[in-house]
Amino acid sequence: MDTTCSPRPAQRRGASGRAARRPLVAVVEDDRAVVNSLEFALGTEGYRVAAFFSAQAYLTQAIPGVDCLVVDFRLPGMDGIQLLEELGRRGLLPPHVLIASNPGRKCREWAAAMAVPLVEKPFLDEALTERIKAAIRQSRSPGPGH
Repeated sequence: MDTTCSPRPAQRRGASGRAARRPLVAVVEDDRAVVNSLEFALGTEGYRVAAFFSAQAYLTQAIPGVDCLVVDFRLPGMDGIQLLEELGRRGLLPPHVLIASNPGRKCREWAAAMAVPLVEKPFLDEALTERIKAAIRQSRSPGPGH
């Protein structure tokens, strides 16, 4: 059964004393141990986390305002690449990072061709959080001519 974890409270106080929105990371991963680990690690970095245990669950239950989407390559049914492609077709693709255990040639080649950051599991040091930060920064920076 697909379950979605609710994101943690959205507000904290910024330097100005006004409430600041914590970035929201949606994680699409079918391994509950990995989800629990990511919820803890990303929570300590100041992120809210919403978890989805399949690509289909994300497509049907997706919440608005996702700052970065972390997607496992190997998912039941639709894989991570197919999910990212479908979100792109729908015009709903937030900044994203692909994660995989022992990624094969197909996964590596697709990620390289599509310029999608790929982080291998198990996660070492700050590899994943640095990719998430970079994806969010890139999406918030003005494009050429701005």
